[in-house]
Amino acid sequence: MPLTDREILETIRMFELETLDIRTTTLGISLFDCADPDLESTCEKVYTKVLSHARDLVAVADSIAGDYGVPIVNRRIAVTPISFIAAASGAQDLVPIARAMDAAADEVGVDYIGGFSAYVHKGFTRSDAALFDSIPAALAGTDHVCASVSLASTRAGINMDAVVRFAKVVKDTAQLTRDEGGIGCAKLVCFCNAVEDNPFVAGAHIGPGEPETVLNVGVSGPGVVRSALERLGPEADLVAVAETVKRTAFKITRMGELVGREAARRLGTTFGIVDVSLAPTPAVGDSVAHCLELIGVDRTGAPGTTAALALLTDAVKKGGAMASSRVGGLSGAFIPVSEDQGMIDAVRAGTLSLAKLEAMSAVCSVGLDMVAVPGDTSAAVLAGVIADQLAIGMVNSKTTAVRIIPVPGKGPGETVEWGGLLGTAIVQDVGPAGCEVFHGRGGRIPAPLQSYRN
Repeated sequence: MPLTDREILETIRMFELETLDIRTTTLGISLFDCADPDLESTCEKVYTKVLSHARDLVAVADSIAGDYGVPIVNRRIAVTPISFIAAASGAQDLVPIARAMDAAADEVGVDYIGGFSAYVHKGFTRSDAALFDSIPAALAGTDHVCASVSLASTRAGINMDAVVRFAKVVKDTAQLTRDEGGIGCAKLVCFCNAVEDNPFVAGAHIGPGEPETVLNVGVSGPGVVRSALERLGPEADLVAVAETVKRTAFKITRMGELVGREAARRLGTTFGIVDVSLAPTPAVGDSVAHCLELIGVDRTGAPGTTAALALLTDAVKKGGAMASSRVGGLSGAFIPVSEDQGMIDAVRAGTLSLAKLEAMSAVCSVGLDMVAVPGDTSAAVLAGVIADQLAIGMVNSKTTAVRIIPVPGKGPGETVEWGGLLGTAIVQDVGPAGCEVFHGRGGRIPAPLQSYRN
């Protein structure tokens, strides 16, 4: 069916006035055939393979943006978790692989390359341990590399030994990048129920079930949703609000799939999924928080915020599922505190706290994202915050994540400016109490009863 003039004008308005864009085209590349007993050979193979498959990614994205008038903000690469690839070498220092990834990403001109990753929700291999030990130096010594680890799942429970170890990795990474406000931690995330086709950083990687290469797309439309809710007005009931968001998500998803399929065709690869997460930016009008306030809360973090976010996330998922059979990734609504101007304003106003963010994470796409905490926060407290978040994902059979930044030299209420997409963070108060005994017990939190689903 041909597009009507009204539909064409509506789409143009979304791009020109409502900050709609393709947030990322992410090319997934399997590196399993790069494993080699010699670490130097592994690095060479990784560099060569990424170059051979991703050389045209930026040019293709630019050509599609020009042909269709669709803004494509980021071009990224996701690879097989490096702990899998490095195992054959037995190497203890995996920073050389991170440098090879970074050099390849720089050569092809992408923003980030994800996949300096490990799955340790049930335990560590020697390669997993080497990767954990290498993360701080890898993130401090590269520009484009992102790291992620799976620490828990509904089927396995929470590996608290891994959580404790990860908390130390976060502290070390912050210290190695202290001159940049601990920015290395912005490229580091941990997961419960990690997904294998996530196109968004810092968690982007491709799991063992993915093809040789695959093109995944992440769309973003908080500005479009905000405009639709403004036109709806405050007199509409919540069913009407949900329907409005659902219809808007449908349109956004269709546009994302069109771009994804065309990008995959031009690159000669497989089209994977479209992730329909509402991913905000610091730009004015591109805020998930402002959408929640249009639904009806005075300020994000006020009573009713979690319910409004549940409505928003569910409606986005339903609209995406109606529009495409290839919806995947995380898909819903992101709440990265430093990257959303409405969230920043809410923290500054005192309505949005760490505890409220944790409650909100029970109903949104991911979890505690881009949360700044005091630089002197102990590893025990970090481990407790991370474990709380993973528990929400484990019990609710959903993906949750933590991207937390202990900002060296900063205390509660102080501000750190990272600029660009990473935005501005106001350091959150973690409270006076800790969890040293809990932190020290180690072991695993067993999988919940709902894990027995066979």
